[in-house]
Order: sequence, then structure tokens, then C-alpha cells
Amino acid sequence: MIIHRLTATDTLMVRYTHTIFPSYAAIITDIKDVISSGQKVAYNATNKAMILTYWHVGKRIVEQEQNGNERAQYGQALIDALADELTKEYGKSYSKRNLQYFRKFYIAFPDVRIVNACVHNLTWTHFRSLLRVSDENARLWYMNEASNEGWSSRTSDRNVSTQYFYRLMQSPKKNDVVNEMLLKNSENQKNQFELLKSPIVAEFLGFKNEDSTLKMIWSQLF
Repeated sequence: MIIHRLTATDTLMVRYTHTIFPSYAAIITDIKDVISSGQKVAYNATNKAMILTYWHVGKRIVEQEQNGNERAQYGQALIDALADELTKEYGKSYSKRNLQYFRKFYIAFPDVRIVNACVHNLTWTHFRSLLRVSDENARLWYMNEASNEGWSSRTSDRNVSTQYFYRLMQSPKKNDVVNEMLLKNSENQKNQFELLKSPIVAEFLGFKNEDSTLKMIWSQLF
């Protein structure tokens, strides 16, 4: 454990600051709260914009399929053409595979109001996990639980993989199932910078992975 000791200069500076500004402790606390609040607003705004963008892209793809030809060959050809065009301008986030995910995202959650209700607490990684759940009731339950309980994306993924919903519904000892889940996910705590660390988010904002500015931000935060 490294212990940082205050130098004589540091000690004098602290005393000087509190002498000249008697309410310094209150001021610095208030300013830190303002900064933290601003960061949270920025993270949430970016996250919401990205997820709703993906939802609308998926919606547009599905609408085009319905207006054109519902054959599988038509749908794949459309995805191929879109991916080829979009990746050139917006990066790998709009690859064939991801466009398929956006399409599935819209089909799984056709009511944007449901997405809007939970989007402030969930990332795209959360929704990716939810797309693996074919049962609509289970899918909506996972989404609401992840949002309300503040599950990290890893916790959400693990709970989907272990069929937590079905085990909980079928067990006569529900508290035991919940406690087991909490214990096994105790190391998967939600990181307040989980969103910003994602290269998908960086690319959505127009950064490239090799950008020096992006590397500097990550080195400061993580």
C-alpha cells in the first residue's frame, strides 16, 4: 500500500486555503457535485442517442423489407448494400452483423416507448444480451430488472445465460435464487465509465480507435 505524505508546502497550502476561504470545504464539495452531475447527463445523453439511433436504423431496414420483398435473399442483399455504404462513412459499428442486430432490436422491441422507459439505465451491450431471449415476457422482465436493479452488462449477460428468469419463476424458494444470483454477480459491479470505455460509443461519436484524443481520454480515466 502506497501512503502519500503531505509535504510542508502542501500543509501550508491547505492551511492557507482554509484561512482565506473559510467555506472552502463546502465550495469544493458543491463544485464536485456539479461536475459529477454534468458527466452523468453527458453519459446518459450519449447512451440514449446511440441506442435510439440503432433502433431507428433497425426500424427503417424492416420497413424497407416489408415494402420491397420479404424473401430472405432480398433482406440479406439489402443488409450487404447498406453495410458496404455505411461502414465507409461511419465505421465498423454499421457492419453486416451489427445491422442484423439493429434489425432484431427493432423486431424484439417494436414499441419505442418501452425502450425509452429503460434506456437511461441500459447500454447497447445490455440490449445485445436481451436479443438472445426469444420469450417476449422473459425478455421484458430481464430488461426491467436490469434497469431497475442497476445490473451491469456482465450481470445481465450472465443472468440471461443461466436462465435466471425461469429458475426464479419456478423455484418455491425465490429468495435463495436471488441471493445466489447476487453472490455470483458480486464482482460484476456496474462501472460508471462502462459506457465511455466502449469502442462502439467512441465510434458512434465520430472517434477512430487510433485517435490520439481518444487515447488521452482513456488514459486519464482508466
